[in-house]
Amino acid sequence: MSDLFEMPEPEVPQGQNAPEFTVSELSGAVKRVIEGEFGRVRVRGEIGRVSRPGSGHLYFDLKDDRATLAAIVWKGQASRLALRPEEGLEVIASGRLTTFPGQSKYQMIVDDIVPAGMGALMAMLEKRRAALAAEGLFDPARKQALPYLPTVIGVITSPSGAVIRDILHRLRDRFPSQVVIWPVAVQGDRCAPDVAAAIRGFNALAPGGPVPRPDLLIVARGGGSVEDLWGFNDEAVVRAAAESAIPLISAVGHETDTTLIDHAADRRAPTPTAAAEMAVPVLADLQARLSEGGARLMGGIQRGQDQRSQRLRDVARALPKADALMGPPRQRLDYWAERLPMALRGAATAKRVRFGAMAALMRADLLLRFITNERRGLSAPSERLHAATRRGQTQKARDLARLHDRLAPQVLMRPTQEARRALDALSRRLNAAAQGQTATWRARLDGVERLRQTLGYEQTLRRGYAVVRGDDQVVKSRAEALLAKRIEIQFHDGRLELAPRAAARKPTQQPDDGSPDGGGQPSLF
Repeated sequence: MSDLFEMPEPEVPQGQNAPEFTVSELSGAVKRVIEGEFGRVRVRGEIGRVSRPGSGHLYFDLKDDRATLAAIVWKGQASRLALRPEEGLEVIASGRLTTFPGQSKYQMIVDDIVPAGMGALMAMLEKRRAALAAEGLFDPARKQALPYLPTVIGVITSPSGAVIRDILHRLRDRFPSQVVIWPVAVQGDRCAPDVAAAIRGFNALAPGGPVPRPDLLIVARGGGSVEDLWGFNDEAVVRAAAESAIPLISAVGHETDTTLIDHAADRRAPTPTAAAEMAVPVLADLQARLSEGGARLMGGIQRGQDQRSQRLRDVARALPKADALMGPPRQRLDYWAERLPMALRGAATAKRVRFGAMAALMRADLLLRFITNERRGLSAPSERLHAATRRGQTQKARDLARLHDRLAPQVLMRPTQEARRALDALSRRLNAAAQGQTATWRARLDGVERLRQTLGYEQTLRRGYAVVRGDDQVVKSRAEALLAKRIEIQFHDGRLELAPRAAARKPTQQPDDGSPDGGGQPSLF
């Protein structure tokens, strides 16, 4: 076993019998032994502690009753797994053994996972069904009613199988409709993502777009084994079917085949042909029912007309004659027509007498006397109003003269002089405050400048240090200095340019044994 390490014999220090290895050398040797001895392996065990970090890799444990093996599925391979790891599932994992020196552990890099047996597969299916049912995805209240006469039907199936031909043939026989086919893989690794994408793609179509949006969806596949139908048990397919806003019929397998999409779909058909029969009615039956309904409608209309005509005749026989109905109103009209002329003449005579009595009271001398009295009553208030107006004008003129005397120019100038003195005082205070603030800012700026000079690298150069630049870049290591074509050293009092002798060739890397001269490299200068 020792020849597998392939390590150089280290020098044995005097006084010791065992060789010394570094941790990295020992870890590398163990890694080569494990990978060389085992290579690719298949391991059967139960999955535990599944972890899916943001990196996309999968970490889980394979365990039995006595041991645990850490396993990893890299991100690129995880998307291609036919079976996603779930805790508690018994599987057979294929891959290679390796080690992780960072934690001193060995682990398995997995590239394929298959169920350990039919019992484990059904147990995982039942566990997934219970988990999705607990979320309410199979709740009957979520299911939608199928449209009676869908204009467009979307079919999600393989375009090359017999299923699509059976569906099209049955639709053509029963009720010709527009069919949009979304081709998918109905078996294998691509089945689940293709079917889920097709359901969501049909739902994403806009009404009235270039591709008609279906009124009904059919997910169909022929019969097969549990492994063949496993893609329709995928969680992504079940969630897409439950979220579909378009009513969906599941027609996967035969009558005895049951998948999880059957529980999430709005209706389950035992076969793809039965799904086509559920989707549309029989056109001939509709035409026969329409003809029967038309005949019944015409018969009902005719019978209704006959019944109403008979009732009208019966009611007409019970009504009295027209002369009997019109006789009393006609007699009353003749009576009032005879009394009308006499009533008009009496009313005109009464109005004429009343008008004569009123005209006697409206003589001209009476009207003139009334007007004279009213004018005499208005003359006294008018004279009092003119006198009061003249007194008010005189008082306002005297008030205006007093105000004019108070507003002389010398009186108006006093407040202006006081305001000018106050303005001069404020101006002096403002100038003093501005000068003080400027002095404070100048002192702070001088302090910051002194701090900058103290912390700058120029002050460090005065204490005996230097800055080395190679090709106008600061050199931070000996290797960078050897690769530079031009070397410049900056002191506190100037710069010095040097050309390295070894710049023409690329330096060879030699182990650093801690000697002062760096392992025998040529001198820089």
